[in-house]
Amino acid sequence: MRCLLDWLPAVALAAAFILAGFAAIHLAFGGGARSVRIVLPPPVEIPSYLPVTPETAKALNAAVPIVDPKPEPARPYHFEGSTEAKARATDCLAAAAWYEAGDDTPGEQAVIQTVLNRARHPAFPRTVCGVVFQGSERTTGCQFSFTCDGALARIPSGEAWLRAQAAAKAALGGYVDPQVGRATHYHADYVVPYWQSSLDKIAQVHAHLFYRWRGFWGTKAAFTGPSNADEPAVSKLAAVSPVHRKAADLEGISASDAPASAASEAAIAVPAPPPIQIEGLAEKSLRKAVVRGHAANANQFFIEVDGATFPGSYATAAVALCRGKEKCTVFGWRESGQMATSSPMTASQLHALTFYFHHDDAKGDSAMWNCAQVERKNHTQCLPTEPAALLALTM
Repeated sequence: MRCLLDWLPAVALAAAFILAGFAAIHLAFGGGARSVRIVLPPPVEIPSYLPVTPETAKALNAAVPIVDPKPEPARPYHFEGSTEAKARATDCLAAAAWYEAGDDTPGEQAVIQTVLNRARHPAFPRTVCGVVFQGSERTTGCQFSFTCDGALARIPSGEAWLRAQAAAKAALGGYVDPQVGRATHYHADYVVPYWQSSLDKIAQVHAHLFYRWRGFWGTKAAFTGPSNADEPAVSKLAAVSPVHRKAADLEGISASDAPASAASEAAIAVPAPPPIQIEGLAEKSLRKAVVRGHAANANQFFIEVDGATFPGSYATAAVALCRGKEKCTVFGWRESGQMATSSPMTASQLHALTFYFHHDDAKGDSAMWNCAQVERKNHTQCLPTEPAALLALTM
């Protein structure tokens, strides 16, 4: 009994740390001596990248092998907390999914799983929203770039947001994405983070590469830390998440990062891209449309159209832009804050698209309008509403 009592302090200390998720505990006994060695989790580095071109980055990333083609899946995550806290966690997860992966279900699920893996790991904050917005109070140093690079000025379409929320709800209810195992890190394939060489690459999901820590901190035993169900209100999500806007108001949190009249259905105004002058094209030919992007090699034009003018004039402007070209495509938006100036486009940019025109010397011309914005009697002239069909127009 005396021997057992002698062990209790060390055992209690080990249990306390393990339950708190703060560190790995190693107990050593020998010659009557007792010692406790506390191993702190690895530091979470501020994201920084090698100064290489996207092409070089893709080549370097492709040369790194995937060490575990079939990683062991993470344990199911079951959120335990109030209805309000779960709603806030859901929208933080949905935001991470949509802003990081776009309206792409496999990509969103991979991002969501990585966030939940972090929420269980002692190296990261103990809440879902804490993980997603870690470091976002700085202009550099955020763990998820969309939280501090201005990307939150873009608003997902209603359908895309509902899809992201559905993926988040499923994961909080126990769905496990098997693609990425216990990954805690990922990056796009066109950049090379400095931390890459110290982690194991275990998966690729479309353009994102996923990693886990080597040694103990990447094993199942390391993911023991209980998550904190008291999810914070995040004022930066006020524009897209009513539950965060309401919580921020109730808790007296400053919403200076959110618009004064935020609404999930409305786009936030952002400065319009600068106009581009097209040599040899008279301004009157554009019928008040403004060229704000031009891919010379692809013969693509990105224009802002005037909502007060006759919608047929959009096609007239497009014909003027494409004159003399074998193949040519014109994309037009009424909302300058939502328009693209290059391809590929985001899901919100595609959803906000007002007008599309394609010219092909061999096949002729085709023009389509967004019939939610522009009434057309001929419904064959309406742009498709399915994301995949819209995306196909840009290829």
